[in-house]
Amino acid sequence: MEEQKNITIADVAEALGVSKTTVSRAISGKGRIGKETRERVLAYIEEHDYKPNVIAKSLAQSKTYNFCVVMPGEYDVVDLTFFQECLFGIQEIAGIMEYDILLSICKKNDISSLERIIANRKVDGVILMRTFVEDDQIEFLQQKVPFVTIGSASAAYPGVIQIDHNHKGACKELTSIILMKQMKKVALIGGDENHVVTQSRLRGFREAYQKMGETVDESMIFLNQDNHVLVDKAVEEALERKVDCILCMDDAICSRVLKNLRERHVKIPADVRVASFYNSTVLENNIPSITSLKFDARELGMVTCRTLLDLVEGQEVKERTLLPYEVVLKESTK
Repeated sequence: MEEQKNITIADVAEALGVSKTTVSRAISGKGRIGKETRERVLAYIEEHDYKPNVIAKSLAQSKTYNFCVVMPGEYDVVDLTFFQECLFGIQEIAGIMEYDILLSICKKNDISSLERIIANRKVDGVILMRTFVEDDQIEFLQQKVPFVTIGSASAAYPGVIQIDHNHKGACKELTSIILMKQMKKVALIGGDENHVVTQSRLRGFREAYQKMGETVDESMIFLNQDNHVLVDKAVEEALERKVDCILCMDDAICSRVLKNLRERHVKIPADVRVASFYNSTVLENNIPSITSLKFDARELGMVTCRTLLDLVEGQEVKERTLLPYEVVLKESTK
């Protein structure tokens, strides 16, 4: 049996004795077209199982049906799990709405690939997967194309649509628990302070101390620990100061801290407690198990993509959406 040929806009127009423009308007729902004519076109399309291809559909609606997802050029290997889960969530929603994903990798000071994509009008919207205190990506995209950030944007960029986990609230809660467990001497080891998420986590840490009526030891806050040499040095200093707990801002730093402690034969939690402001598969298999904050990266991607779709369609969206978290208390802080 000969396979039935997919019909085109031209076939529909010829069968109904109308112009191709009329058929396009009926499909897109835009432009001047009589109600009766539109219903006749849509009825014919349904009867003959017409599925407009993406090119025809994009021409009819002045859309590309592509989204750009911007990944940072600098990241740790353990960050890949987070980005992968986010991308799965984005793709799940985008696929349902017949959108494709165009991936762009941008370094903090080089957004040329993003600029090229926008200049060539290849996408209807953009998702930024990392935000910075001073953000060239945001400054470029404003007034150019709808975009949404995964993670919070700096206060310097009002009006940016942001989807984030409640990092400040989560870090405040976990730090408060650490302090309530009588771990008064705490070292905090964190990454790049130019990342907005680092600032959010730091605020949560400070607010916990304020809430508990305790004073932060500023000399025990180590930021910009973006390589293993710096992390090892911070651990050494924390141990010399006989801290009760080492708090790590993310799983990459925590993984390095645990390796360093093993090499030193420092026992957890007998000699020092350890906790992380972010959980991942890297930490889940550690012995002893690590107290951490759990976030759903896949949900984050799904909500972000749904928000961008609404934004592209001209619907009103919330400026900032904060997703929930879970505090997971385990052996490392007993």
